[in-house]
Amino acid sequence: MRDTLGSEGIAGVAVVLVAVGVLTVHDPVVGAGVTILLAGLALIAKGIADSTMRAFGLK
Repeated sequence: MRDTLGSEGIAGVAVVLVAVGVLTVHDPVVGAGVTILLAGLALIAKGIADSTMRAFGLK
């Protein structure tokens, strides 16, 4: 995972997880909603990355 994301990417993931954790402790319903939102955004980003790689013939 470190080869793919790099140290900044891993730090970014850690910051997002801490932020969602703090939000969930404060309000679990909002925390769950933000978690679902982030999962959806991750799926969109993966789809865009996959289609871009396919367009360049790399996958």
